[in-house]
Amino acid sequence: MDRGPRFGISVTPYADAYPQIVEQVLTAERGGFDLVGIQDHPYQRRFLDTFSLIADLLARTERLRFFPDVASLPMRPPTMLAKAAASLDVMSGGRFELGLGAGNFWDAVVGMGGPRRAVGERGAALEEAIDLIRAALDVGFERGVVRGGGPFYPIPGYPPGPPTAHRVEIWIGAMAPRALDLIGRKADGWIPAGGVSFVNEFAALGARIDDAAAAAGRDPREVRRIVNVMGSITDGRLGEGPLDGPVDLWVDRLAAWTVDPGVDAFVVWPPDAGTGVIERLAAEVIPAVRETLDGGA
Repeated sequence: MDRGPRFGISVTPYADAYPQIVEQVLTAERGGFDLVGIQDHPYQRRFLDTFSLIADLLARTERLRFFPDVASLPMRPPTMLAKAAASLDVMSGGRFELGLGAGNFWDAVVGMGGPRRAVGERGAALEEAIDLIRAALDVGFERGVVRGGGPFYPIPGYPPGPPTAHRVEIWIGAMAPRALDLIGRKADGWIPAGGVSFVNEFAALGARIDDAAAAAGRDPREVRRIVNVMGSITDGRLGEGPLDGPVDLWVDRLAAWTVDPGVDAFVVWPPDAGTGVIERLAAEVIPAVRETLDGGA
């Protein structure tokens, strides 16, 4: 994925809204969007499986990139996440990225047979998983073997693959300080929990990621910022949220946030299952944001 600003949508994977989901995604494809993110809650009985839905939507599109926003690590072992990521990337010609989270809704996770991670274990399990997934995706090009000593994911050794069509990136959804350090050291992107409602905190949180990246010998600019956005496009009225307002407000704020705190991609969560907001964003907001930024270059 090239550097931003990129624009995407999120679709809520309700099984009974599947036809509307398809239409929203096809509308985004026609409108020139770049990304589609889909939340991952396998224990939610009304939801389709996120990875199955992504596979279906990848097959229906030609240009959009897809990512789980974010995959539930306690429900999906890292070796199988790597296998799914590689498979989706190969089948789509390089249009899959892996969003990943340490987990939440722990009663629901346990009820579906997943582990309950204590607060002190979640970051360590996430780091172990990132190492295994990255190794599997990278070693898959070289016909090597991936092993892991645990303690959360002991892997005696297996040959990963298939080789991906492009380097699949790992984007971590988190806000905790230690998780931000981990993102700086090892991840390719940051998806801030809470989305744009926490935009006033992004500079300080992002600085922690940058410091961790620099300490690990990485260029901090390698770590993308992918931000979930909620709001309503109004006829001029201002609402409570930072993006409840007219088109001009959307344009001004998205352009400003691209510069400071340096957001690489905005993923808009439409307020309903229709396509009206997606069409307005494509026609009125996205071109104006890009024109504003080009004019300030």
